[in-house]
Amino acid sequence: MNPYAIFNQTQCQRVSDGAIMPLVKGCESATRLLLLVWPQLGDFDSLEYAWWLQKEAKQFQDEGIIIRAVGIGDRSSGKRFCGYTGFPYDWLFVSPSAQLHHQLDLYPGLSLKVSGFSTTLNAYLNLLLMCAGIGSPGTLAEVFRGYWGDHQAPQLLDDQEVVRTLLLPPIKGSFFKLAGGKGFQRPFELATLRLRNMTEVLSHWNTYVPNAAYLTQRGGTFLFDSQGKLLYEHRAQGLLGFAKDMRRPLHQFYQN
Repeated sequence: MNPYAIFNQTQCQRVSDGAIMPLVKGCESATRLLLLVWPQLGDFDSLEYAWWLQKEAKQFQDEGIIIRAVGIGDRSSGKRFCGYTGFPYDWLFVSPSAQLHHQLDLYPGLSLKVSGFSTTLNAYLNLLLMCAGIGSPGTLAEVFRGYWGDHQAPQLLDDQEVVRTLLLPPIKGSFFKLAGGKGFQRPFELATLRLRNMTEVLSHWNTYVPNAAYLTQRGGTFLFDSQGKLLYEHRAQGLLGFAKDMRRPLHQFYQN
């Protein structure tokens, strides 16, 4: 089945008002429609994806692309997610399970089962193994890229921007010039943003992850034209793999 038809038939809860409705309702006039199927809203991929969307919001507006996203969670996790990331409440839908992900045949993640472990304990175990790169290709390389920096990726923080985490004192963007300069992704720059996300989620774990059974579920990206024709898709195969090019995760949308 065409993914667009699946989205059109799937009822999810909109975070802004709690309405249950198809994801594509009200988007019929869109020249292009970007539908994002995120894993848990407390997942690194969901939070980082939303950060990039906020950073490049003007480009999407200029391109005339309408965005809708659905993540695994409930309305409380959706509200927390939008409040933290700045992602618009009207654009985010939530689902209590990974039913949509399964319909779209998205990667469920590592699914080893240890006898005597509950579903939740198995999910935690599989997530830890995926963090180590098992059943999660590209994850370790992407983690290390966050620490080493990347001359092929853009600078992420302006000099006056401040990153606050619970584990470190506030860090100004200008600090990262000491690690190598400016105009590219500096060492520890991306890792610091990820640390901020991690402390946010761990501080509100039960809100972000109301059901840990879906911790390993991966997401997908789908871009459609005005007729519902699929123009582009990406299906994540591991943690921190929500885009084909993690250096510039949204770059392909400005070329279609």
